[in-house]
Amino acid sequence: MAVADYDFHLFDLDGTLVDAEWEYTRTVFDRVGDRLGREFSDREARVLWHGLGGSRAETLRGIGVDPDAFWPTFHAVEDPVARAEATYLHEDAARLLDHVSEVGGPTGLVTHCQEFLAEPVLDHVDIGDRFDAVVCCTDETGWKPEPDPIEAAMGELGVDPDRGRGYYVGDGESDVAAAWNAGLDAVHVERVGHDERGRCVLGDRRVTRLDELVDAS
Repeated sequence: MAVADYDFHLFDLDGTLVDAEWEYTRTVFDRVGDRLGREFSDREARVLWHGLGGSRAETLRGIGVDPDAFWPTFHAVEDPVARAEATYLHEDAARLLDHVSEVGGPTGLVTHCQEFLAEPVLDHVDIGDRFDAVVCCTDETGWKPEPDPIEAAMGELGVDPDRGRGYYVGDGESDVAAAWNAGLDAVHVERVGHDERGRCVLGDRRVTRLDELVDAS
C-alpha cells in the first residue's frame, strides 16, 4: 500500500507509535497487584500491557482477575507525569508521521489510552500537533474492536470511507477488527514478534516497522 493513495490516516497510540519503558510497566502492575491482593508475573504484565492474548477482558478472566475490578485500579495507579516521562516515540513511527504530513490528508488518533494519560504522552513525545482529531475510548465512545470510536474520529475529521479511502494502523487484533468494522483498510504492526504473541495477526498490510509504509509509497 502507498500512503499517498489514501485520503485520510488513522493511528493507534500505545504499541503502535509509542511504547513505555518496561520499568514503568512493571511498577504499574506491582501497584495494581498490591491493591488487588494478587501478584502479576512479568509474563502476565506483558500480555496484558500489549494485549498479546487478544481480548484483555478474556485474558483477565482466564487468570482469575475480575476486569471490572482491574481496570479502575489500573487507571487509579497510573501517574500521567511518570507515564509520559517513561514513554518514547518509535523512530519508524516518527518517519511515517513525517511522510504522512508530506502527502497530506486529515489525520486522527484512536486509542484505548485514557485522556488523562494520552495528553501528557503526546506532549512529551511532541506529536500532538500531528493529529486533527484524537479519540480516547470510553464507555460513551465505545471500545475497539467496535467501530464506534473510529467512526467518531472520522466524524471529527469530516471524512467518510464511502467517499474516500482511509486506513487504521494498530498493533493488536482489536485494531485490525475495528478498522474492518469501520470500513477501513487495516495495517498491523508486529512489535513483539509472532512467537511471543503466540499467533499471527492478519491485516490488509502487515509490517514490523511503520517506515515500511514509507518505503512502499
